[in-house]
Amino acid sequence: MTGREILQLIKEKTGLGSSALDTGKGKSKRSKHITHGFHMVKGKSKHAMEDYLVSEFKQQNNVELGLFAIFDGHLGHDVANYLQNHLFENILKEQPGIWIDTESSIKNAYRRTDEEILDKSFSLGKGGSTAVTAILKDGRKLIVANVGDSRAVICKNGVALQLSVDHEPSKEKRLIESRGGFVSNLPGDVPRVDGQLAVARAFGDKSLKIHLSSEPDVSILPIEEDVEFLILASDGIWKVLSNQEAVDSIKNIKDAQAAAKRLIGEAVNRNSKDDISCIVVKLQ
Repeated sequence: MTGREILQLIKEKTGLGSSALDTGKGKSKRSKHITHGFHMVKGKSKHAMEDYLVSEFKQQNNVELGLFAIFDGHLGHDVANYLQNHLFENILKEQPGIWIDTESSIKNAYRRTDEEILDKSFSLGKGGSTAVTAILKDGRKLIVANVGDSRAVICKNGVALQLSVDHEPSKEKRLIESRGGFVSNLPGDVPRVDGQLAVARAFGDKSLKIHLSSEPDVSILPIEEDVEFLILASDGIWKVLSNQEAVDSIKNIKDAQAAAKRLIGEAVNRNSKDDISCIVVKLQ
């Protein structure tokens, strides 16, 4: 174990950091022009870092899978940590269904993972987490799913295209009310489910779950020559940058890790106070 890994382990045990290293990068073995990089920055809040991420390539059944995800925890980091360790595991258990009926398979995996989290609420606590996941199959097919407000955006011919859906309470007010909940809208504050949570969908949050969905929106995209790169990021970026501003700020940076750092730096310069996690996947 390296010195940095020992330091990170100490941070995890003491609640001072996420389980992922702060920054890193890698590349596809099958398509060497595809690279990825990630970066994480602790926000200005007094609580411990609540973001976790996955950014890696793996081989499974003669298929190369790029697995990328951002998990933005709230009321603690335990649920986000659980998702980092188990969500893709549950998604990949859906094979071969995931390649045949992709949307249903992804939704099944998200539902099963949320049920596990709720069953373990005594140990994981009352908190929750948003999630945005992306699976890149052999560099040719991209599957994106999300709950909450972490976001997936691609750059296509220089133009930003959002693949995920921001699950805002104001947009899902009727659904929340149909389940017996309510959406608060107090002056100076954002809309919240039952006056508490600022997203309409999330993992965990057992006390709100009767009014809160964990069903993801799913998007499937073929990777063609005009798709240049993918950004996954927590809402600490999207609160201060539009999709196009994010794309424009990194479109001329070739190194994926440097691009992720630049994007977070731009958000911090614009006074984003939240924990921020970002993954950039260069596809060309």
